[in-house]
Amino acid sequence: MRHAFPGGTPALDFPGTLRFRHRADPREDLDSPASLGAWFREAGITVDDVPAGPDDLREALALREAGYRLVRAAVAGETYDRDALALVNEYARKPTPVPQLTPAGRQVEATVEQALAYVARDVVLTLSGPDVPLLKVCGNPECSQIFVDRSRGARREWCAMDPCGNKIKAAAYRARKRASGVLTAGRAGSRSAQSVSRTSRGPASPFASGR
Repeated sequence: MRHAFPGGTPALDFPGTLRFRHRADPREDLDSPASLGAWFREAGITVDDVPAGPDDLREALALREAGYRLVRAAVAGETYDRDALALVNEYARKPTPVPQLTPAGRQVEATVEQALAYVARDVVLTLSGPDVPLLKVCGNPECSQIFVDRSRGARREWCAMDPCGNKIKAAAYRARKRASGVLTAGRAGSRSAQSVSRTSRGPASPFASGR
């Protein structure tokens, strides 16, 4: 599978295809029409890759960024951007993919527009439903993924353990090791200094007390 789906819903995973948004050079996972078509399949929206062209990709990226602005506003408790809201609602009104039963089993064929309509409707459902208080931004400072925290007690900190959780835990472990090393070295240096001080004074004189 080429794409990652740590958000818990297409409304969050689709914006997540632009990774590391905080960086000066974020990573674009939808870097071709083919990658867009593959995303729809891997997300479970369609059974097969959706044929897509350059214009489809441009429209998809525009919808993705509109959805991201709405999700970020929901997390921050801010007012929705009007243009972003209008674009998402426009796509949400369009027809979505329709599953069909065939002799070979379930089949879902869709155009890019239908698949995007599915994503837009999921944005509407997610941001108008009970999961809004559960939306979180990944605790990895480099990651910009927003996810639904359905863990017990809402204690989940990262969009996924691999790589974000593992990376943060490894960094914390290294920091503890460095701190432990500095402390150990400091104690050893103190003991060495005390030993040198006692040696330099030499043995106590029996006449030191004046007797």
